[in-house]
Amino acid sequence: MVARLPIVSDSLSLYLAEIRKFSLLSEEDEHRYAVKFFEEKDLEAAHTLITSNLRFVVKVAGEYRHYGLKMIDLIQEGNVGLMMAVKKYNPYKGIRLISYAVWWIRAYIQNHIMSTWSLLKIGTTQAQRKLFFKLRETKNAILKMNCGEEDSHSAALALNVSDKEVAEMEQRLQGDFCLDAELSGTDGVTALEGLVDDRKNQEERLAEFQENQLLQQQVAQAVSGLNEKERFIIERRITADDPLTLQEIATHFSISRERVRQIEEGALKKVKNSLIPLLSAA
Repeated sequence: MVARLPIVSDSLSLYLAEIRKFSLLSEEDEHRYAVKFFEEKDLEAAHTLITSNLRFVVKVAGEYRHYGLKMIDLIQEGNVGLMMAVKKYNPYKGIRLISYAVWWIRAYIQNHIMSTWSLLKIGTTQAQRKLFFKLRETKNAILKMNCGEEDSHSAALALNVSDKEVAEMEQRLQGDFCLDAELSGTDGVTALEGLVDDRKNQEERLAEFQENQLLQQQVAQAVSGLNEKERFIIERRITADDPLTLQEIATHFSISRERVRQIEEGALKKVKNSLIPLLSAA
């Protein structure tokens, strides 16, 4: 649809200056361009949607600046995620583009981090990957509580891992603070100044995403235990993007609306009862 956006020069400061030239879109203009691309596959409209959100990609990439990778590479991966989001965005769903795109942007950046560090560096288990993203946040919190004194043992206790696992991960993370260095020719200014993002940090968003994924799997497992009619009603009434009305389902099954409501109520109780042991086990 749209070619990968080139990042001019190796200088992050030059790139930031370039993207500031692109105007932000109002909600009305964004919708108009989104509809134009959605309906007509207008590449100029897609290009406008992408360029108007490049600054947001930089903000998201900034959350991952402590993982020892070049900011310019993180931004480029985030830009690819933004392009994918624009390609798949449906302007009739009633949400802003960036609210949808943020998940694509983060996914591409996180995949880049994982592939660059490799399984050998960051570990193969979910626990090791969680430690990879959570260790620095935990240690910084302990540093503040201890007035600047490091305490790896406390970090291990807080993360429910062994001291050895913390020590090994610390070795893998060594040398990744250089991305906060000052820009040449400035008075203490870093590349990301002025691009502060007050939303949840990447560890919180990643944990939230993982929790949502687990919950979706558990709900799907619970729904699979319903009979065919109950499952149809739950899927078409509760989980569908465009849910059917009671009357539409009643017509489909040749039963009354009240009967549909009763089946729905009973099915929801079954799902709730099925989820209780699953959530307790998690």
